[in-house]
Amino acid sequence: MDYLRTLGSAAVSSLVQKSGLNLPFTLAGKVDDGSNEIWSLYDGTKRDDGSPVSVFEFDANSSSKRNLIPLAKNALRKLRATRHPDVLKFMDAVETDTTVHIMTERIRPLKAALQTWSSKSQREREEWLLWGLHRITVALAFVNGPCASTHGNVRVQSIFISPSGEWKLGGFEALSNHKDDMNGYYVCSSSLPESMKYASPEVKKGGWMVLKDHDPGVLDSYALGILLNSLFNPSFPLPPTTDPPHPPPPASSQGAVPSALFPSYKRLLNPNPRGRLTSKGFLDLGMAETAGEGSGFFANNNLVKICAGLDNFNLSSDTEKSTFLRRVNMSASSFPPEFATGRVLPSLISALEFGGASAATILPLVLQMGKNVAPADYSTQIITPLVKLFASPDRGTRMALIDHMNEYADKLDKKTVTDKIWPNLQTGFTDTVAVIREATVRSIILLAPNFSDRIMNNDLLRHLAKMQSDPEPSIRTNTCILLGRLGPNLGYNTKRKVLVPAFSRALKDPFVHARVAGLMAFMATIDCYEEEELATKVLPSVSPSIVDKEKLVRDQAFKAVELFLKKLESYVATLVCCLPLLAQDVNI
Repeated sequence: MDYLRTLGSAAVSSLVQKSGLNLPFTLAGKVDDGSNEIWSLYDGTKRDDGSPVSVFEFDANSSSKRNLIPLAKNALRKLRATRHPDVLKFMDAVETDTTVHIMTERIRPLKAALQTWSSKSQREREEWLLWGLHRITVALAFVNGPCASTHGNVRVQSIFISPSGEWKLGGFEALSNHKDDMNGYYVCSSSLPESMKYASPEVKKGGWMVLKDHDPGVLDSYALGILLNSLFNPSFPLPPTTDPPHPPPPASSQGAVPSALFPSYKRLLNPNPRGRLTSKGFLDLGMAETAGEGSGFFANNNLVKICAGLDNFNLSSDTEKSTFLRRVNMSASSFPPEFATGRVLPSLISALEFGGASAATILPLVLQMGKNVAPADYSTQIITPLVKLFASPDRGTRMALIDHMNEYADKLDKKTVTDKIWPNLQTGFTDTVAVIREATVRSIILLAPNFSDRIMNNDLLRHLAKMQSDPEPSIRTNTCILLGRLGPNLGYNTKRKVLVPAFSRALKDPFVHARVAGLMAFMATIDCYEEEELATKVLPSVSPSIVDKEKLVRDQAFKAVELFLKKLESYVATLVCCLPLLAQDVNI
C-alpha cells in the first residue's frame, strides 16, 4: 500500500491518526453536487501554509463503489504524471486498498460555473465558452499528441474552474497510453459510469477493442463534439449522431453553436473515425488567422487574444505591447471578475517588473482592476507587489508608481512606508534626471502621514535642503511648497530651526514663482511662529518683497504683511490691557 500524506474522510483520517501520520491539509465544506459518481470534492487548506486547495475523495468501503477502485487509482497515477498548464494541477495524494485522496489546486466544478453564466448575455456567454473550450482543446491535443494517450472521459464533469477562471482538464479515470496499457484502458473505459452514453459510433458498433486500430484521439474528438453541444445547447438532447444509424449532425441541430464553429463541430461528430477531425486539427482550425468557413473561432476570441498577449508580452515589441495594452484597457470592464483579478492582474504586475515605457500604461490598468479585489486581499495582491517595485532601477516604473500614488497611498501603513518605500524612494532626490527628482518631491506629501519622526524631522529635511538649491527652478519651487504643507506637522524645535531660513531662502530665489511660493509658505505656516518670532524674523524677511521687481511677488508680499500685522495687532492688544496694572505698580 502507498501510504502518502493526504486523507479526507472520517474513516481514513482515523486510520492515519492511528498510524501516527500528520495530515497536510484540513477539510472544509463539500462543494460538488453529487453528479460525480466516483469522487466527492471538498474545499480544503494546506496545513503547512494555509493556502487553499481542493481534495478529491474516493472511498470504496461502500459496496456500490467497490468496482470503481481501478478508476480512482488510475486517475491518481495519471494525474500525478501529467503536467500541463491546462490540466488540473496535482499537489499531493494518499491511497490505501480502498481509498484514494487527491489534493489539487483550488478549483470548482464547471457545472456550477455554467449555471452562473446562464444569466449572462449571449455574447458574453459565447465568448467565455469559446475561451474555455480553447483551453480544454489545448489540453486534449497534448494528451492525444505528445502523450500518445486517450483521455476517454471528456465531459462536463471532468472539467474544473481555477480561481483565475481558467478551465482545467481533469477526470483522468480512464486515461491510458495505447502503447503501454491499452488492455487496462478497455477495462477502465467500460467501467466508467455512462461510458456507452458518450462512446463514439465505432465503439457502440464494435466494442472498446476497436479503438486499438485507430488514432489515440478519435474517441476524445467525438466526445469533444458532444461536450461542445452540451456547452452551447444545455437544454438540447445529445446530437442524433450518438444513436444508430449515427447520421451526421443536421443544420437544425446547430442551436446556439456559433456559426463559425458549426462546420468543425460536425467534423468532430463524424461517424467515420478515419474522417473525424482530431483535437489538434480542431485547435489548428480555431487558431487559423486566415478567414474561411469554420476557422478562426479561437483566434478571434477576445479572451484567447488577451491570454496570448499576456503570455508573450515580454517578448513583444514596443508597438505590439502598446496595441495589446489598448485592447486590455478597452475590454477590461467586460472581463469575468475572476479572470481579471486572477489571470490578467498578476500577469500585468509581473510585466511591471521589467519596467520600460509600458509601465506608465500598465500601472493604471493594475489599479483599475485592483478595485475589484476584495479588501482583505488588496494588500497581498496589489500593495505588496507595488511596494517591491520601488526597488526597481527602471525610471519608467518609478515614475508610474509616483504619478499614480494618490490611488493607493491611503492603503499603505506606517511600517511599509518607513521600512520598504522610503529607503528606495529617497534615492530619487539625487537622481540625475530632473523629472525624477521633481516627482519624488511631489510624492512626499502623500506619504508624510506614515513617516516616522526620524524621517520627518531629520532625513527628509536634509534632502529638501538640497532640493532648495537644485538647478531646476520648478524643483526649488515645489520643495518650498512642500515645506509649507509639512510645516505644521514638524516637531516644535524643528519648526523654529528650519522654516524661517528655508522660506527666506526662497524669497531670494531668481525664479519668480519660487519667491511667490516662499511668501505663500510663510502665510500657510503662520501658526507655527510665536509672535516675537513673527515680528523679529518673519516680517523682516518678507518686507523686502514689497518692492520686488515683479508685481506678482509684490502683490503676494502685501497680503502676507497684512496677514502678519493683523495677528500681531491682536497680540499687542493683549499687552495694552496689562499697562494700567503695570503703571499702578510703578506708582506704588
